[in-house]
Amino acid sequence: MSDIAAEPTSGPMERVHQRYHSRENSMQQKQQDDSQKAPLGEGNIRVNEPLGKRIEENVETIVVEAQKEVAAASKPWYQTRKWGFILLAADAILLALFALLATWVVYHPVSQIDIMITRDFQANRSPWLLTIMSAVSYMGNVAVLSAGLIALAAVLFWIVDLRLEAITIVVVTATSGILNAVIKLIVARPRPSASLVEVLQTASGLSFPSGHVMSYVAFWGLLFSFGIILFKGKHWWRIALLIISALFIILIGPSRIYLGDHWASDVLGAYLIGGTWLAMCLWLYLFLRSKGVLAPSGKRARHFLQEYVRRAPVQFRRTQH
Repeated sequence: MSDIAAEPTSGPMERVHQRYHSRENSMQQKQQDDSQKAPLGEGNIRVNEPLGKRIEENVETIVVEAQKEVAAASKPWYQTRKWGFILLAADAILLALFALLATWVVYHPVSQIDIMITRDFQANRSPWLLTIMSAVSYMGNVAVLSAGLIALAAVLFWIVDLRLEAITIVVVTATSGILNAVIKLIVARPRPSASLVEVLQTASGLSFPSGHVMSYVAFWGLLFSFGIILFKGKHWWRIALLIISALFIILIGPSRIYLGDHWASDVLGAYLIGGTWLAMCLWLYLFLRSKGVLAPSGKRARHFLQEYVRRAPVQFRRTQH
């Protein structure tokens, strides 16, 4: 048995206090040494050099170190190096799965698995279910409505001085639509036909991957992510944002299959590539936010920012003088 007991680990603020007391003792000792070495003036009184400047420099150094340690200790899990590698590996796996699925779709544009899944979805012909599935897809059917909702969200974020987030919403949704169009041209898969399954809602264009699913993952997935990593507190509007966003993301896939607009593999492929693209855009957004790009100036919507928005780690560094 060892006689040496393990010392309890200390938090960042405790280490800062220890460092402060150590520096204070060192300064006092140095002051005594300087006092002893200082030349004698009239009346045998030692003339000490002014210590105000040195004390001020030491205090400023301690404050800076305290800010750095607090910022490092409070860094969110998604900004740590370990989770960064985990998310990167997950993106690589999702991208590989999508590539395999796209290759399979090219050689099997119509498969018995897809037909069976669609028929199972359409076995329930309840009017309420048809209404819900149609309502979920309605926003994606009307281009003006989709563009207007994206513009409204971007404007609201811009009004509360979240400019980087407003631009991110526009860029992510636009690039997701471009990516979807490019993949559809490459795969060139036809949509489900009425001879195989019931087409309850006619749609034009190619089928793989689902454009509705990709656009919903991009827009609602981004809003859901902002609700997690950007906003704080148990406010009703934040909870509503998380619930509504999650419902749209979850329901849009079954909706496209139920209405006969897409095969199940179209929906799965859209979730894979849409989720991968969203994760990559979020990584870039977090990087830019940590660098202070288009950071809130504090002049507009000051109360909203202080009350509802999490501070980025960069703000600890920007307070230094």
